[in-house]
Amino acid sequence: MIRIVTTPRLESLEYASRTAHEHVREVAGSANEAFGEHVRELYAVTDRAERAEATTSEVAEILARTRKELSAAREELLLKDIEIRRLLEEPAEGATLTVLLHYGEPHTTYGSREDAYADTATHGRPLDHVWRPCGERPAAEFEWRCEPFIYDAESNGFRRAFMPAPEPVGGAA
Repeated sequence: MIRIVTTPRLESLEYASRTAHEHVREVAGSANEAFGEHVRELYAVTDRAERAEATTSEVAEILARTRKELSAAREELLLKDIEIRRLLEEPAEGATLTVLLHYGEPHTTYGSREDAYADTATHGRPLDHVWRPCGERPAAEFEWRCEPFIYDAESNGFRRAFMPAPEPVGGAA
């Protein structure tokens, strides 16, 4: 079968071919743009995931350290609780304890004066601080003051180790 193709038919086919090529180029350009956008999104998501993983590992390390510190604090608290209970339950005649006062208010109770002195270092007092007798001055005049107490079996409690000298009332001698 022989077919005769005319010039207008050829021009029509060429025009359709050019139009198809332009459409293919536009579609390929759009596909390349979409692919590039997907690649950029992939890199951004990967970066966020890596940063989240790094943050998670840092938080896990901080949590582990915090748990260790909490465990140590609980153990120290338990030991102090045991010591306080021992001091309160089994006082012997003449047994002493020291109360650390902060501006005259009781702060902490210790089994020895040395423990109280050492603890004031955690509150800003230097370890080599020289402790002097307070005399008759009120406890509220001192930032930190250690007061010794002695167990008195007659009163079934503790009393101050150093009682202030009684002052005469109303001029009585």
